[in-house]
Amino acid sequence: MSSATVNVRYLVDDVEASISWYTRHLGFSILSNRAPAFADVALGSLRLLLSGPTSSAARPMRDGAQPGSGGWNRIHLIVDDLAAEVSRLQAEGVQLRNDVVTGPGGSQVLLVDPSGNLVELFQPAGR
Repeated sequence: MSSATVNVRYLVDDVEASISWYTRHLGFSILSNRAPAFADVALGSLRLLLSGPTSSAARPMRDGAQPGSGGWNRIHLIVDDLAAEVSRLQAEGVQLRNDVVTGPGGSQVLLVDPSGNLVELFQPAGR
């Protein structure tokens, strides 16, 4: 396996809405668009797989469990100025899951994508 690219799959409700959100608000670029089933977008070495309801990743499991979006797992993006990013994203109408939280390692906030998946913006302490 190549260590140059990290792949993360998010189940999404609407592939086109997800492409728009990740490219507009976070600067991802589109690698492929097979909407409504699938698309992939990239930011640096992160390749984000956006799997819609008609994708193979959304098919029910043998026990009947249905994969879905949301949850608490998330991608983690490091930023230089969290306050500026929060202001910009709020002005763009991006939903925040929480207020900025600060701890010994830095500050973070959670963004909510159109399907309820989380994206964490993190500013390390000392930046």
